[in-house]
Amino acid sequence: MKGPDMDRERSERKHSRAEFLTLYNEGLPISFPRATAALLAEYQVRYPGQFKDDFWSLGLHRKKFMDWLPGYLKSLEPD
Repeated sequence: MKGPDMDRERSERKHSRAEFLTLYNEGLPISFPRATAALLAEYQVRYPGQFKDDFWSLGLHRKKFMDWLPGYLKSLEPD
């Protein structure tokens, strides 16, 4: 009998924004920009279709947020 898939369960588990913030930044390489509550809020405003009932999941949001963040931060830099 096969046991539970812990990676899948972790990936699909629903989290609050604050919980996701902690999980996102955990173990992130030093060269990657860190998430903040304000950045997560901005991402959620820009991509409301990705959110049901205001929950975040590592499987759905981590990579998408990670891909979005550098470009967004660059757009905030003065020319």
